Amino acid sequence: MQNNQPMFCDVLVVGSGASGLAAAVTAAELGLDVIVVEKEPVFGGTSAWSGGWLWIPRNPLAVADGIVEELEQSRTYLRNELHCEVLDSRMEMFLEQGPQMVEFFQRHTDVQFFSGSQMPDFHASEGFSKGGRSVCAQPFDGRRLGPWIKKLRRPLDIISLAGMGIAGGADLNHLLNARRSPASALYTARRLLRHARDLIRHGRGMHLVNGNALVARLLKSAVDRKVRLLTETPVRGLLREGERVVGARVERSGKLLEIRARRGVVLACGGFPHDQQRIARLFPHAPDGTEHLSAAPKGNTGDGLRLGESVGAGIAQDMPHAAAWAPVSRVPRADGGFSGFPHLMERAKPGFIAVRQDGRRFVNEADSYHDYMCAVFKGTGAEQTTTSWLICDHRAQRRYGLGWSKPFPFPTAPYVRQGYLFKDATLAGLAQQCAIDETQLQATVSTFNEYAEKGCDPFFQRGESLYNRAQGESRHTPNPSLGSLRQGPFYAVKLVPGSLGTFAGLNTDACARVLDKHGRPMPGLFAVGNDMNSIMKGYYPSGGITLGPGMTFGYIAGKTLANQSEEG
Repeated sequence: MQNNQPMFCDVLVVGSGASGLAAAVTAAELGLDVIVVEKEPVFGGTSAWSGGWLWIPRNPLAVADGIVEELEQSRTYLRNELHCEVLDSRMEMFLEQGPQMVEFFQRHTDVQFFSGSQMPDFHASEGFSKGGRSVCAQPFDGRRLGPWIKKLRRPLDIISLAGMGIAGGADLNHLLNARRSPASALYTARRLLRHARDLIRHGRGMHLVNGNALVARLLKSAVDRKVRLLTETPVRGLLREGERVVGARVERSGKLLEIRARRGVVLACGGFPHDQQRIARLFPHAPDGTEHLSAAPKGNTGDGLRLGESVGAGIAQDMPHAAAWAPVSRVPRADGGFSGFPHLMERAKPGFIAVRQDGRRFVNEADSYHDYMCAVFKGTGAEQTTTSWLICDHRAQRRYGLGWSKPFPFPTAPYVRQGYLFKDATLAGLAQQCAIDETQLQATVSTFNEYAEKGCDPFFQRGESLYNRAQGESRHTPNPSLGSLRQGPFYAVKLVPGSLGTFAGLNTDACARVLDKHGRPMPGLFAVGNDMNSIMKGYYPSGGITLGPGMTFGYIAGKTLANQSEEG
C-alpha cells in the first residue's frame, strides 16, 4: 500500500554500521538534515560485532604517543602489500583524510578512541610499522544511550560471555590470568559482577567494548545531532530524476514511503556476505553459494550492491580476493542451522596446531585469519578440500578455549554432545573421530612438539614476526606463539571457509561517489563501507583495514555532501 506523504531530508543513509553512521554524523555535524534507514530491528550491522579497530596511518593518537612517520613510509608499505607501483587517488585520499577523520570525531563527537601503539602490521614487508597505525573505540557506558540502547545490536552471542563483550589487551589478559594473578582475579570478579548487575537491571551488558562501543558512540552522536533513525525500514528502490539519484522508496509498517534526499543517498548496507548468488559468482570455493559461512549478520544480503546496479553502477570484478577470508567453525543453532564462529585469537596461542585431513600442517597458524584461508585455498587440489582442523591439548583448551567451547571453568561436555567439539584421551583416538590420517597426525605433532619446546618452527616460521608474537602469550617462553601438545585429552574443531565481510563492491571515486559502468560519477549517489569497492584491492595488509577506510570515506562523503549544492 502506497503512502502518499513523502519524507524529506538533505541526506539519506541506507545502513547503520560504522561507515554509514560516520557519514550521517559528519553530515549532521556540518548542518545537514539526515535520515538513516536500517532494515533490521537494531542498528550496528557487522560493525557492532567487530573488534572495533581502525587502521589509520599517522593518526593523531599515535603522534601524541611519539610515533611520527613520514607519509612515504605508509605509501611504501601499501605499494608492497597491494602489489602496485602507484597508489590510486582513493588510497591517497584515505592516507590524507584518515588522520583528519580521527581528529574530527575526537574533537566534535562522542566517538573517542584509544591508541593501538603496540599493534604491528600483519606483514614485515618494506614500510611496515611496529605499531601506531591502529585506533580502537574507547569503552562506552550503554546507559548514556537512554532508550536507544534497545536499538543497539548486541555483541555476537557465540563469542561473548553471556553477552559480555571482552576487549583485547588488558581486559582479555586479566580474564585469562584470573587463576594466576590476584589482581586479575579481582578485576575479573568485578567485571562479572557488573555484567550480572546489568543483566538484572537492563537485560543486557552496559559496559560496551570493541565494535559495540564504536557503534554506540556513533549512535549517541547521531541522536545528539537530531539524525532521524529508522529501523525495520528496508529500501525497495532508488528514486531518480534524470541521471540524478534523489532518494529512495522504502517500506515502513507495511506501507511504501518515498524519502526525498536533496543532497544525496549514501549506500552503507554491509556488502554481500549472505548473498548466495553473488557468492557463487565471486567465490571460487563456493560454486553454488552454500560452501561459505560468513560471520557477518544474516541481514547483510547485498542490498546496497543491488540498489547501485539498478541505476547503472559498476561493481569490481577483478580482485584477487572478493572477501576478507577467515576460518570459521559451524556452531549449531536451535533452529537447525549454523552460525559461524570466527577463529581470530586462539590459533596463535601456545598448544595449538592446524592440519588438513591428511594430518599435515600447511600454514603458520599464528598469521592473520585472511592469510590462513589463503593458505587453505592455495593448497587445495584434487585430493584436498577446504576443510582444516584446529587441534589443541587439555592445557590450551582450559586456558584459552577452542572456538565456541569456552575455557575453564566452563565444561567441555556440552560442546562435545552437540557435535561441535571433538575430544579424546589420545591423538590417535582424536584422529579416528575426525577421519584425519592417524599415523601422519601423530608424526606431525611429534615433530611440532620437538621444535616448539626449542621455540622455533623451521617449517612455517611461526612466532618469528612481531604480529605472531603480539597474538601469542606474552608470558610463554621461549616463543610466545609456540607450545607443545602433550597433555591429554586432546581437542579438535573443524574449520571451514568463511569471511568477516566482503571486498568487492560498487566502484567509487576519491569522494565516495558511485561510478557508472563508464567510470563517471553518478549524481546524488555515494557508497561507503563494504558497499564500496575496497581500496585495498582484495588484499589484507593489517587489522582494521575495513573500518578504517569505512569511517574515513563516511567522513569524506559527509563533507562532500555538505559542501555541494542541492543540485551538485
